[in-house]
Amino acid sequence: MHGDPALVSQLVPGIVTATQSLNMDVLFIPPYTSLAAVSEQVKNTHCFVGAQSVSEHSEGAYTGEISTRMLLDLDCRFALVGHSERRSIFGESNADVAAKFVAAKQAGLEPILCVGETLQQRESGDTEQCIAEQLKAVTDVLESIGGANGLNGAVVAYEPVWAIGTGQTASAEQAQAVHAFIRGQIAGLNSGIADELRILYGGSVNESNAGELFAQNDIDGGLIGGASLKADSFSAICQAAS
Repeated sequence: MHGDPALVSQLVPGIVTATQSLNMDVLFIPPYTSLAAVSEQVKNTHCFVGAQSVSEHSEGAYTGEISTRMLLDLDCRFALVGHSERRSIFGESNADVAAKFVAAKQAGLEPILCVGETLQQRESGDTEQCIAEQLKAVTDVLESIGGANGLNGAVVAYEPVWAIGTGQTASAEQAQAVHAFIRGQIAGLNSGIADELRILYGGSVNESNAGELFAQNDIDGGLIGGASLKADSFSAICQAAS
């Protein structure tokens, strides 16, 4: 919940200008109340806008929810689904996340599916089981609407929950291992889609560790949290990614 008008008016133009010469996609994912302002500021630039969540319902009596059509009306191209905070704080289950993913995909949004394990799951050796279950919940639902082709244009973001906002970061080798596992799981369904799938790392990425993380074979970009609130820091991370 960051993004008052003053922050948006300063942060967004600074990042747009600093990254315009880089050969990469830059995506802003502000709170709903800032979507219109950010959409206007990135119009006709190399940048895109996404939402932090989306309802699985297309319309109806769901007070407080935001539908896919509402997001499309604001020129959103992407929507996060299954962010770790949505799962842990608001109780979204794997089934809930899968429903949101399919709703976004069918409406023409590009869903960014967030997956990741807790510290307890990592220490118990259950990282791959956790990730596999989170992915399978989505791919199982996709079977009814075209199978793995439903992953075309989608993005997966790996968020080790134990490394978000804690100052801890998975080592580049740890992150790469999970990214490779994710790509392997998708390759079991469709190798062509797996090769093209963008898998982002989101776990306390900063200016110091970005270069090493993005040098890994299966890490295609970052889902940046706190470091995105300063134009200089975020632009440096983008420079490392490019």
